[in-house]
Amino acid sequence: MHIVIFGRPGCPFCVRAKDLAEKLETSQGATYRYVDIQEEGITKADMEKTIGKPVTTVPQIFIDKQHIGGYTEMEAHARQEGWV
Repeated sequence: MHIVIFGRPGCPFCVRAKDLAEKLETSQGATYRYVDIQEEGITKADMEKTIGKPVTTVPQIFIDKQHIGGYTEMEAHARQEGWV
């Protein structure tokens, strides 16, 4: 499983998402990439084009190229799959 997290500095939910991704790295053999949208020059409008719906918050998380949502959705997905 590969997780991509789009976030920004100072975002507490981005930190939580990275922490969960690191746990999944250990327990499930997942890999993850954190993308700092400010550093990379990615706007919410850019993400909206990829996701196909309005983006109002970060993080925005993809697992195996499938958009999951934010941290809350990532955590719920991980629990539903029995990963945590």
